[in-house]
Order: sequence, then structure tokens, then C-alpha cells
Amino acid sequence: MTYDLFIGDRMFSSWSMRGWLMFEKFGIPCETHMVGLYAGTMASDMANLAPARLVPAVRTPDGIVIGESLAIGETLAERYPGAGLWPARAADRATARWLCAEMASGFAALRADCPLQLMHCYRGFAPSDAVLSDVQRFETLWSHARRVSGCDSGWLFGEYSLADVFFVPVAARIVGYGLPVSDSALAYCHALLADPSVQTWRASAHEITYDPMPYAKDLPTTPWPEFPAL
Repeated sequence: MTYDLFIGDRMFSSWSMRGWLMFEKFGIPCETHMVGLYAGTMASDMANLAPARLVPAVRTPDGIVIGESLAIGETLAERYPGAGLWPARAADRATARWLCAEMASGFAALRADCPLQLMHCYRGFAPSDAVLSDVQRFETLWSHARRVSGCDSGWLFGEYSLADVFFVPVAARIVGYGLPVSDSALAYCHALLADPSVQTWRASAHEITYDPMPYAKDLPTTPWPEFPAL
């Protein structure tokens, strides 16, 4: 028996990406169902999942519907304790939960001004003070995580965890909009985007074309970088 995972368009749905990575990265089988975010069918596609109304949403093999990414992650961690969704060490685990909760509830400026898109990189994007404040907060949280874990590079807590899952779309925004970050933060972003599962997701995103493209900015673009797999 597998889980049913309901996601939106891969090119633009940051939370869908997180939901899919929770299954893909930790070897948990699921069947993926597309919800028409931009086709006008979202309400009908999710009618049988009520009161869940946003993607990602999950139906467990025993018929339980779960909305909200953090709840999905916690449920999977509870059901698959050996999969490593949360770090093994208590201090790391507590810190990872904090980072994921803050990511889920905050950073409104980044979300509004820099919608996720995996098509290309913008040149000349001028971030607002609020966006720069959000970016600085990421740097603060990532630095704190590394102090707690003792890991100077690579994944935040040594082994890949839900904390890394939650920051993949952030990395895509930092790279896609050319947001200013430190060299160490940029290296972490590149590591997240170089992950083979993330590259698979992005390749699938190009199976659908859009005209007009949602969230398009009137700015010059460059091709999406090639990130060598680690």
C-alpha cells in the first residue's frame, strides 16, 4: 500500500516540491496526483480531500487525509522512525524542527516578491529591504544550525533531513533572483539544487509549457545553472 500525494505545478509550487521530496528523499512510496493550480480545477481536484484545500496534501494508506507540509513531515517521521527525516541527535532534532516551523510560517516578503520559478534566472532584480531582511534571517538560521550540529558545510545537520527539504525552494529563489548571500550560504544553496532528486523534479517541471508564464518579471534572464551532482 502506498500514500497518495497531491501536488501542484512543479515549475511554481514550492510547497509541492517540499511534499514530494519528503517521500522521494527518504524512500517512502507514494502515488502522485496533479492538482490544477493554473487550470482552474484545484477545488474539484481536491474535493475528496476536504477540508484540505492546499497542496501538498496526502491520503495515507489507511485513509487519513493530512494537509500542511509540516504535519505531513511529522506524520512520516512518526511512521518511519528509521528513515532519518529528523536528525538523530536531540539538539539537532529540536533545532531542525524550529527551522522548519519558522520557514512554514514566515518570510512573507520573499514569497510575495520572489515567486518560485525553475525556468531561468533573472538579472537585475532589485530586492526590497523586506526581502533582504528575510534573506539575512536565512543566513542567521543556517549559521545557528551549523553551530548546533558542528557541520561547517554540506547538509545542515550532517545527514540530509527535513530541514534541508524545507529550504530547497529558498535556494531556488536565491539563485533564480540573484539574491545577495554569503559564499557559505550560496554553497549550501548550490548543494541543495545539485541534489539528483531536485534535478529530477525540475526536469519534470518542463513537461508543461505556459503561455503566458505565471509570475513573469519584466527583466532579462539567463539560463538556469547546471549544478554538478555531489
